[in-house]
Amino acid sequence: MIHLRRVPRSAYDAATFLTDEHLPASEERIARRTDLRIEALAPARQHFIFHSAYCCSTLLARALDRPGHALTMKEPVILNDMIGWRRRGEPGVDQAVALRDMLSLLARPFDPAEAVILKPSTVANGIAAAMMSLRSDANALLLHAPLRTYLASIASKGLEGRLWVRTMLVGMLDDRLIDLGFSPRDYLGQTDLQVAAVGWLAHQKLFADLVARFGRARIRTLDSERLLAAPEATLARLNDFFGLGLDQPAIRAIAESDVFRRHAKFDTAFDADARRALHDGAAQHHADEIEKVAIWAEVVARGAGISLSLDAALLD
Repeated sequence: MIHLRRVPRSAYDAATFLTDEHLPASEERIARRTDLRIEALAPARQHFIFHSAYCCSTLLARALDRPGHALTMKEPVILNDMIGWRRRGEPGVDQAVALRDMLSLLARPFDPAEAVILKPSTVANGIAAAMMSLRSDANALLLHAPLRTYLASIASKGLEGRLWVRTMLVGMLDDRLIDLGFSPRDYLGQTDLQVAAVGWLAHQKLFADLVARFGRARIRTLDSERLLAAPEATLARLNDFFGLGLDQPAIRAIAESDVFRRHAKFDTAFDADARRALHDGAAQHHADEIEKVAIWAEVVARGAGISLSLDAALLD
């Protein structure tokens, strides 16, 4: 069964994520998948932004959302539902068929000229390869934060961030995405930032595997620091990579707009300098822990054969 909600473009633009919490209340239709005639949907261009969280993915999605050129779908909850179904191992129709149908439903722009850029939640990274296989004409950007930046970001979020990385660890273990030589008991003895580093390393391995499997022609990688340092260059490369049809003046206008001077989730004043100051404050306050965990993670990475840098960089 599929729950459908009518959302006009204005409400869609105002929603941080495509979840009940952020979407306006409206009449909901519940339909059987077989009643939706999914196979009759017109094909649409669809691309992906896969990310490892706290790396400006929502900011980038907002910057790329341009009526007439691109529609960015930010963390649609139906993909999280797919992951929950997969983790529970519940019976039903073939999951690959269901995922194919979900991607088709998520490839319907407001304007037929628009490409759809799908930014799933980090929770859905375990099916990133399946999504790329089902959409053989799609490209994907793999977005992440540098290790120490990521650790500082988690530390800056206090208890919320520390609980989140442990929740993410459990999910990634369920998805069999972590193979670093630790036993389940070992994770209980690790600090919160060690657990954060484990998740970061697992994503590095996952992203490296995606690059190796699908190649540079379909996969590019980017870290959040490069994005913030060169927004115009980033947008120009993605414009070509995703085929959005934006001209250079439009790209420059986006890079110089309030999109890069507002918090992507809370819509408050928050530019690259403010973000850097927040992370620097956390990095200084937790400097000893962050540095020790970073060094530990580098040793673990060497033992597991995981590179700390990714190939197929979007920016040279």
